Amino acid sequence: MKKVYVAMIADLLHAGHINILKEASKLGSVTVGLFTDKAAGEIDDVPYLDYEKRKEVIENLKFVEDVIPQATSSYKENIENLKPDFIVHGDDWVNNSQRKYRDEVIELLKEYGGKLIEIEYSKDINDLQVKETMSKLGISTGARLGRLRKLINAKPVVKILEVHNALSGLIAENAKETTEDGSEVTFDGMWSSSLTDSTSKGKPDIEAVDTTARLTTINEIFEATTKPLIYDADTGGKPEHFEFTVRSLERTGVSAVIIEDKTGLKKNSLFGNDVKQTQDSIENFCHKIKVGKSAQITKEFMVIARIESLILEAGMDDALKRAFAYVDAGADGVMIHSRLKDPAEIIEFVTKFREKDSHSPVVVVPTSFNSVTTDEFAKIGVNVVIYANHMLRAAYPGMMNVAKSILKNKRSKEAEPDCMAIKEILELIPGTK
Repeated sequence: MKKVYVAMIADLLHAGHINILKEASKLGSVTVGLFTDKAAGEIDDVPYLDYEKRKEVIENLKFVEDVIPQATSSYKENIENLKPDFIVHGDDWVNNSQRKYRDEVIELLKEYGGKLIEIEYSKDINDLQVKETMSKLGISTGARLGRLRKLINAKPVVKILEVHNALSGLIAENAKETTEDGSEVTFDGMWSSSLTDSTSKGKPDIEAVDTTARLTTINEIFEATTKPLIYDADTGGKPEHFEFTVRSLERTGVSAVIIEDKTGLKKNSLFGNDVKQTQDSIENFCHKIKVGKSAQITKEFMVIARIESLILEAGMDDALKRAFAYVDAGADGVMIHSRLKDPAEIIEFVTKFREKDSHSPVVVVPTSFNSVTTDEFAKIGVNVVIYANHMLRAAYPGMMNVAKSILKNKRSKEAEPDCMAIKEILELIPGTK
């Protein structure tokens, strides 16, 4: 029989997949190249179901003879190994971000006389529609909690946006943009910042808002969203208190907590040594990490250690020494911070850290060194990029400008161009109609 190759993610199997496999089976013996999580992450589509679970479904379909992994978004390796007579794919990749892989497939098939067969894309049902429908139904606590670790393992870089209420959460959930290559990009998750949560409540950023109040805000965000959330816990407090914070966050469905290696009354890191800030000892902070890790119940929850050495001008050697010690103590990753606009010291840290540790996640918050793109961060070995305060910083000037316009003009007409239409804001909230 002729050999037929069909590549798919098949996270949520639907009629469109079945149609392609059915048509492929008419041509010969079908081998499905099932995208691994990492391969799917390369095209910005990380599956909810693990590879083995997806494989079990596909290999039990009558149209499928064999299932093999496709380890990258490129088809090259599997084509060269199998040399299929036909490759079958939906025609949607003609004009979207995957057209470069289509071009690659065509060239590879030319080398030995294989043929590409394109099936009309199922416009009435597709992965995006199914996932959007599911997102409206919500997500379980466990599924949300474990999503971040899966994203980090699968994607070149994970993009996280600050949220401070349910409305900003909806922005993180729904914001999307199409890049020059046709890719549709979105944010992967949310960041609950102590700074913006405190500021939105009119309180100073000195841990004045307690964990209970912050969890109330997170629950409101979770009611309107499905994406994973990272929690900014400042210093984490005393180890005895941090233990209970971890339990509360994990039970709520938060995916990770980041704690910084400072002691005493919290001062924002961007002040650096302009204000008195004290860095914790490596021994004490490692103890706090171990307490947090021992308190969690699931394997999915993450404790990430934030290193303040560059902020406090303690030097690169101190930052690296702490990073390796914190990972050895059980931290699931490290966050390195800087208040310099020049990203040189961040790049130096990540490069030197990666020389000894190739797998532990590295997190950055480019508030100051904001000229670096997510692609550039991915190339040097950064896993997670957090845009930590931009939603609140953008909201305040907009609201102030509108308020001043109303005062100046003694009416709201002139402010209308700066305001969202009432109909649009009503449609933004699920269940309004």
